[in-house]
Amino acid sequence: MNRTKRIKEIIEKNFNDFSVSVSDDSLVHKGHNNFDGKEETHIIIELKKKINLDLKRLEIHKKINTLLSDEFKRGLHALQIKIT
Repeated sequence: MNRTKRIKEIIEKNFNDFSVSVSDDSLVHKGHNNFDGKEETHIIIELKKKINLDLKRLEIHKKINTLLSDEFKRGLHALQIKIT
């Protein structure tokens, strides 16, 4: 299973009250520090609230970073999180 799919499964499992979209943005960074853009190192996560929730963005970011700590150890370089 590729990194994008693994991350999507992790986020969906832990954020039931959100619609989740996960995409690989690595190709955009091709050429930066000799990066070839072929590895899934730059990921965008978009969370859309299904219901009106009173959640703090910082807490969501912290939880996601904790959930993905193993991915960072295995080569995930950058994570962009959008919450609406």
